[in-house]
Amino acid sequence: MLDVDPAVVAGSAAEEIAHVLFDRDRRGEIHRPWRSLISRPEFRSPPGLSFTERTALSYARLRLVNDSLDDPGSLVADPYRLAGLHEWTGVVDASLGAVAGIHYNLFLGSLYDHEGPSSRSLSDFTSMQRTGTFLCTELEHGNDAACLRTTAAYDRSTGGFVLHTPTPGAQKFMPNTSLTGGPKTALVAARLLVDGEDQGVFLFLTPLTDESGPLPGVRVRRLPERAGHPLDHCITSFDQVRLPREALLEAEHGRLDADGTVTSSLGNRRKRFLRSVHRVTTGKLCMSGAAVGVSRAALAIAVRYAHARHIGGPKAGQRIPLAAHRSHHGRLLLGLSTAYAMTFLHREAVTRWAERGPGDSSDTERMVALTKSWTTWQARDIAIECRERCGAAGLLSASALAGIATDLEGTITAEGDNLVISLKAAAELLFNHQAPVRRTDRPVEEQSLSDVYFLRDLLAEAEVLWHARARRSLREGPSRDSVRRWNAASASALKMAEVHTRLLAGDAFIDAAAQAVGPEARHLLHQLARLFLLKEVAEHTGILLATGQLTVEHIRDLPDAIEETIADLAPHMMTLVDAFDLPEEFFAGIPIAHQDYALRWDELAGPPEGFTLSR
Repeated sequence: MLDVDPAVVAGSAAEEIAHVLFDRDRRGEIHRPWRSLISRPEFRSPPGLSFTERTALSYARLRLVNDSLDDPGSLVADPYRLAGLHEWTGVVDASLGAVAGIHYNLFLGSLYDHEGPSSRSLSDFTSMQRTGTFLCTELEHGNDAACLRTTAAYDRSTGGFVLHTPTPGAQKFMPNTSLTGGPKTALVAARLLVDGEDQGVFLFLTPLTDESGPLPGVRVRRLPERAGHPLDHCITSFDQVRLPREALLEAEHGRLDADGTVTSSLGNRRKRFLRSVHRVTTGKLCMSGAAVGVSRAALAIAVRYAHARHIGGPKAGQRIPLAAHRSHHGRLLLGLSTAYAMTFLHREAVTRWAERGPGDSSDTERMVALTKSWTTWQARDIAIECRERCGAAGLLSASALAGIATDLEGTITAEGDNLVISLKAAAELLFNHQAPVRRTDRPVEEQSLSDVYFLRDLLAEAEVLWHARARRSLREGPSRDSVRRWNAASASALKMAEVHTRLLAGDAFIDAAAQAVGPEARHLLHQLARLFLLKEVAEHTGILLATGQLTVEHIRDLPDAIEETIADLAPHMMTLVDAFDLPEEFFAGIPIAHQDYALRWDELAGPPEGFTLSR
């Protein structure tokens, strides 16, 4: 038998897993340009920058992103590449992801989607001479933005509009409208008034600042520094700002005729608002992309450190890596199984959104919303776990782990607060639920915990059971008090939506694992999918046992099945994180990501206390 270098085998397995993980044949188109971009020295952050300097650096990097594009319009129109941008840049600069999402998706995307690139000149924005921003949320209206109060009154004498902030609560809250990053233009969500009659919320193209400051009638005030990654958040208001006729963004949802008549293909003002801000759905994919990218990076750092850091072993003088301990590698493997599931679910959500037909938009939007809420919440948990597994070293900024959990808070709240969009999705599922199709048909007594399809079907049964419980609570609630009825059902409905999302992730994981051809890669992905599903099923054993979906023997064997799967995967942790394909340039400035981390810390440390440089 020929000797085979284990490193070569592991390398080929990692490469095949990476091929599956990163969109297979579209990997070069969707991911490699962004991977190459973040490998550049401009994406290594110098230490000691102030909040304002870090914000300015993110805008400078946004211009590097723009310089790398042949056509910004093609990026705007491609959800795969747009989500990929966030998946990779979020790893090195969360603020860059934020301003890129605002400029390319919310601002440019809305301009292209409403009227197309030929209806007005966009060169100032595609060349980054002016940065685009998006003003929707107000001080008193966030998740209920359909109720916002900013107005744009139609002026028949000029054919233009007068943009105004009528009350303090109508001031636009938290947009990035400061002078940092250069001159800016906004799309402002405002209520169109024609002869005093409310026609619903539309978007208005509004120049905000030039090189000298805010333009006449525009008031911009910086907010206090935020937690997590820096951004130039402001409160912005308008005092009778005059806009030309072409400032109004029109499409089939609403057009303003020359005589002041609004024509629309949509039946009510709420639908017009949702059409105006529909780019928020793509924004959810961007937030999810950032979450999966950051999760993988955190796990790669923590796993590398677990193999580099050695501690005292059971024998005198023995040194063993942290990764040798089940209490250490078990937690990281559970995180890895979730991160892989998150990635495959995100891939499925992007594909469904990109390929949606005219009749399946609402179902796809719900999937995108649930994917965003679940992945961003899971990313925060993974980031916290990775930081803790790196001990005190993980608290230092050079470890790249100290602040990422806080950075992820932005993804949890942006493009719709997670709890709110999860509740909306749960309510929709409650009344439009379709029971998941089973993928196995053997009696429960003959089923094995080694069968990922059985584990998947157990999650499907859990979803059905939580749906029934939520419907029963809603039905039995007080008939004339809708708030109390929903309160009685909401906890079970949220649990149903959560299980539904994890089931989608499990299905995406199983299907992706089947794409691997090599036996090593296929085995690792299968086992990692099994670990993910075992962990998920463990949360529902009581209800599954009570309804006969699990046997007592299954529940007795479940902890052992989890332990056996972890033991099987433990020797392959480095292969699983090598498959994340992060560039070595990313790890270069992170001491704990290297075997010689002690020397790297020594090089990063400042001069001795009391040391004075000679003249």
